[in-house]
Amino acid sequence: MRLAFSTLGLPGRPLADVLRLATAHGWAGLELRCAPGEPVHPELTATERKAAAWAFTITGTTPLTLAGYTGVAAPGDDAEPVGELLEQLRLAADLGARYVRVFPRGGDAPTAEADERAATRLAAVAETARLLGVRILLETHDSHRGGRDVARVLDLVGHPSVGALWDVMHTHLAGESPEESYAALAPHLGYVQVKDIAGPADPAPLPLGAGVLPLAACVRLLPPDCWVSWEYEAPWFPQAVPLDGLLGPAAALLTRLAG
Repeated sequence: MRLAFSTLGLPGRPLADVLRLATAHGWAGLELRCAPGEPVHPELTATERKAAAWAFTITGTTPLTLAGYTGVAAPGDDAEPVGELLEQLRLAADLGARYVRVFPRGGDAPTAEADERAATRLAAVAETARLLGVRILLETHDSHRGGRDVARVLDLVGHPSVGALWDVMHTHLAGESPEESYAALAPHLGYVQVKDIAGPADPAPLPLGAGVLPLAACVRLLPPDCWVSWEYEAPWFPQAVPLDGLLGPAAALLTRLAG
C-alpha cells in the first residue's frame, strides 16, 4: 500500500511546506486540491508549473491527483464541464499527476439522465486523457455516493482512461458494505480515499481510527500496490484538530491495517 494525503487538510499552505510534512511523516504522495487560493490551479503559468513539478521530483513525492470540482453529471450544457476538464487534464500532465478527480453533482439522487450526462462528458475527454497519460477518476460522492452508482456510469463510458475513486465515507453512508463497494468498483478502481467521522449526523473530520468508518475492512480488500489517500476536510470545520500533528500517527495506523 502506498500512502498519500490531500492538501485539503492544509488549506492555502505553500507547496514547499506540504512537501516537507509529507516527507517527514512517511507519506509518498499528495492529492492536490485544485481551487482558488491554493498553490495549484489552472491559471498557473508554464514557469510555475515547471517549478511545482520540480519540487515533487527533488523530494521524491508523487503528485498523485489533481483534485478538481467539476460536476460531470450536473444539469446544463456540456461545454463548461468539458472545458474545465480539459484544462485540468493539461495541468495534471504538466505537473506529472496520475489522476484528475471529478464529482458527479447529479442532483439529490442518481437518475438515468444524470448517468447519461456524466458518461457523455467523460467520454468526450477520455481520449485526450489517454494521450496526456492522465486518468480521470469519478469519486463516490453526492448524487452517486454508492460504488454501484459510480460503476454504472463507468460501464457506460467504457474507456480505460476513466475510472473510479472510492471515498469510503460516502459508500458507507450510502449503506454499502466495504465488500459490496469493492466488488462494484474493483474493475474501475484508481485508488481509495479514507477519512473518519463520528457518524452520519457529525461529519467533522477526526483522526484516523477515532470514528465509525470501516477503515480496516476497506484496506484489507485492496491490492498491495494500491494508493490510499487521507482526505481531512479542514476548510469546512474550523474546530477540527490541525492536520500537521496527525500525519505521523495516521501513516502508522494505515500501515498496520494493511499489514
